[in-house]
Amino acid sequence: VRENVFLAREKLRGGLLDAGGMRAEIRRVSERFGYHLDPDARVSQLTLAEQQSVEITRAVLSEPRLLILDEPTAALDDSEVAHLFGIIRRLRDENVAIIYISHRLSELAQIADVVTVLRDGESVKTLNVRDTTNDEIVRLMVGREMTSYYTRTYRTPGETVLKCEGLTSNKVRGVSFEVRSGEILGFSGLVGAGRTEAIKALLGFDELTAGEITFLGRSVRFRKPEEAYRAGIGYIPENRREEGLIPLQTVRFNTTLKVLDRFIRGIRVDIGREIELTDRYIDTLSVRTPSQLARIQNLSGGNQQKVVIAGCLATDPKLLIMDEPTRGIDVGAKAEIYALMNDLVMQGMAIIMISSELPEIINMSDRVVVMREGAVSKTLERSELTQEEIMRWAVNI
Repeated sequence: VRENVFLAREKLRGGLLDAGGMRAEIRRVSERFGYHLDPDARVSQLTLAEQQSVEITRAVLSEPRLLILDEPTAALDDSEVAHLFGIIRRLRDENVAIIYISHRLSELAQIADVVTVLRDGESVKTLNVRDTTNDEIVRLMVGREMTSYYTRTYRTPGETVLKCEGLTSNKVRGVSFEVRSGEILGFSGLVGAGRTEAIKALLGFDELTAGEITFLGRSVRFRKPEEAYRAGIGYIPENRREEGLIPLQTVRFNTTLKVLDRFIRGIRVDIGREIELTDRYIDTLSVRTPSQLARIQNLSGGNQQKVVIAGCLATDPKLLIMDEPTRGIDVGAKAEIYALMNDLVMQGMAIIMISSELPEIINMSDRVVVMREGAVSKTLERSELTQEEIMRWAVNI
């Protein structure tokens, strides 16, 4: 923590690092804003909320006149968001100007005075938050009226595609669920409840110490993710930048990477077929990119996510697992991804969706597995899906 906070501006005493002075400064800022940071802790061992506190401490110690926060609440739970907003309000009261970038419209009324809407790289309009509505902001963001973000046509599910009984790893215990063709099974729960961890145990990221898995009617055990992918499972990870993409490579490279063996002819790659496949997914998913050769890191978050989805769909999966599929993307891209998910289940695909957004879970899921403390708290049917009911099982009220 100390090294991150004072990187390139270390405090010195007598020509040597003043470790004590740096520790004292970190503790002073921590106490001022009501959080605790151990100056000697390793950042890699901290929670996301604590890592964010490190960034805030570093920023505050530079005594900024302007502080820019880019999607600061993307991985925080409600209590952590409330604490962050308290820090932001205090900085505002101390005459720090704040630019706050977010796709979560519900946060605007809580934290913003003025909102500027951007679309396709251009400023559309600047409004006083108290004088506008979320519907108006959405209309400006997407350039058209949107009565609903969500597209969902419910059908009678088909055969069971995946059945898990008693999945246990060092992070989850006794997790059981099943997902059928033509349905979306949601996974909900508080941050740290074991949603992603249950899926990673299934896929072989984490060692499975107990449990039975039946996929497409066969008993299986995936010891590494590659085995799951080859069997017909597509996985879109929670952190697309670190786990789902190679940022310095092109749209084409990221779209075709998992199926490159289809284009190998001797020692050459059949570029024509690779271009054709990439074009098909650019059109199907409405990926906005200057060309197939654009670096993926230069695309918006929504278009990056579409390329991750394209790379999975290219493998022709029977089951698609989507972890936080719309995190950090604008409402227009969200609506497009929801419509795509609906099309896929109507074609008979099975989808597992992990999400922290309760409206997304409620409006897109056929059934919902609520996780708590590494175990399944309750599986809710569609008729039972309300925010109150999900939270009741998430916190065991």
